[in-house]
Amino acid sequence: MLKKIFSVLMLCIFSGVLLTGCGEDKPAPPEVKLGMLKHMNAGEKDFNDFAKKVGDVLSLNFTTFDPVFYDSLNSMISGLQSGQVQTVSTYDCVAKYLKAENPDVELLPNDTLEFIDAFCFAMREDDKDLQNDLDRAIREMQNENILEDLSEKYIEKIDDKKEIPNDVTIPERPNEPTIKVAVTGDVPPLDYVDAQGKPAGFNVALMAEISSRIHRNIEFVHIDSGARAAALSSGKVDLIFWAVVPSSQIIPSNADKPDGVILSTPYHREKIMHVKSGK
Repeated sequence: MLKKIFSVLMLCIFSGVLLTGCGEDKPAPPEVKLGMLKHMNAGEKDFNDFAKKVGDVLSLNFTTFDPVFYDSLNSMISGLQSGQVQTVSTYDCVAKYLKAENPDVELLPNDTLEFIDAFCFAMREDDKDLQNDLDRAIREMQNENILEDLSEKYIEKIDDKKEIPNDVTIPERPNEPTIKVAVTGDVPPLDYVDAQGKPAGFNVALMAEISSRIHRNIEFVHIDSGARAAALSSGKVDLIFWAVVPSSQIIPSNADKPDGVILSTPYHREKIMHVKSGK
C-alpha cells in the first residue's frame, strides 16, 4: 500500500501547494514537482493515483502533481538545487538540519494544520518476541523520560547548528544474540551517518539504551532508504526504522507497512515539513 502519502498530500493541501480552494472559482495552480525519498510500498504513479482519490473524496481541486522519488537524501537535495524539483518533503528536524547545512534552503511554513508521522521499528512478522521486547523497552523509556531526554539532546539542541553528537558506544554483550539494524543516514538527526561512515545521532543513542534493556547486541547495516523493506524481508537486517501516519476514512490502518511486517510502539513523532531552494 502507500507509505506516508496521506500526510504529505494533506500538508500540501492545507499549505496551499495543491489546493485551489474548496468551492472557490480560482484558476488551477501550476504543476508542482515534489521531491520525496523513495517509498516502500508505492511508486510515483501510485502517488498520483492516490492524489486523485483524495481530491475526489474531499471535493478538492488539485494541481497536476508530479512527484520525483529519490534513493537518498543527498540525491534529493541535489535535485532541488539543480531545479529538477521545486520543493522536497521531509520532517521538521531534517528541514532544520538541511537549513544549517545549506544556507540556500528555505523552510516552507505550514500556516494551518500540522501533520505528524509516528516513528517506530519494523520487523518480520515471525519476530513477535522481538516486538514484545521493543514495546516493553519503549514503554519503560517513556515512563522514565529517557525518550524525552534523548530527543532534547540529539534533536532539539542541534536545530541551530549542523553538528550532531557522535558520543555513543554500544557495548558488546558476549553470549547474547545480535540484531541487525538498518541505517540510511537520510533522516538526520534521527537516522544519521557521519562523514567517516559511522552511524550517530538520535537512533544510535536510542538503540544503545534499548540494547541494555532487551539484552541483545546491535549491529548497524548501512543501506539505501529505498532498500529497507527488501533488506528486512530477505533477512539482511532484523529491524528498520519506520514511520506511520494516522489512519483515516481515506487511508486504511495497514497502509503504512508491507505484507509480512509488524511494527513496534512508536518512540518519536515528527511533523512533516517542505523545503525549497532560495537560489
